[in-house]
Amino acid sequence: MHAQIVLFDGFDPLDAVAPYEVLYAGGTASGGAVSVELVSAEGPREVVSGTGGLVLRATAALDPARGGLIVVPGASGRVGEPGEVPDHDAGAGEWQSDELIPVLLGRTLATELPALLRAAMADPEVTVGAVCGGSLVLAMAGLLEGRRATTHHLGLDMLDATGVHVVNARVVDDGDLVTGAGVTSGLDLGLYLLEREVGPRIAHAVEELFAYERRGTVWRNHGPAPVAV
Repeated sequence: MHAQIVLFDGFDPLDAVAPYEVLYAGGTASGGAVSVELVSAEGPREVVSGTGGLVLRATAALDPARGGLIVVPGASGRVGEPGEVPDHDAGAGEWQSDELIPVLLGRTLATELPALLRAAMADPEVTVGAVCGGSLVLAMAGLLEGRRATTHHLGLDMLDATGVHVVNARVVDDGDLVTGAGVTSGLDLGLYLLEREVGPRIAHAVEELFAYERRGTVWRNHGPAPVAV
């Protein structure tokens, strides 16, 4: 399995680095069954995160035709006050400190990323994952209507407004779409995908290495529906 972790201006570093490290360790533990790289819609470049201007380097262009896994992180910035409206020029130009998260997420719509993700989601050989606000990037691009997904608890209403069947779970498996909730859920998402795609022994080995145990039950559309209690 080859994994492409997508970077965009204003991304949340932990959303990207947590699954990157898990999948990289899974590749080591499996003798090379998993490979992972950082990519961007524009190709190799320095990408500025939304956390203090921390920079990571994308080493390749996102390739939607390459089978495997694509993971979209969320953004790091200000949540904003209730009812706060961005300035008319917010989001224009390059990344700026202290921007609102919705502005950073919305800015991706003006890049090639939505078209690339649309192509990836149309390919049955590709699984698309998202961490935290990464689900909103997909939803704002019109790619998740009717799908089951989750995101950070502060973004669940926004996700629901795009036509997504929101599931308030740590990780939601909707087949070729796997989403994680809050920022640290990138660890859980990565470990679950290792278990699903490579095997539980590899996922367990990485859990032991990282001294971290997955949280919560992965929601899947299997078994009887619960009744009210």
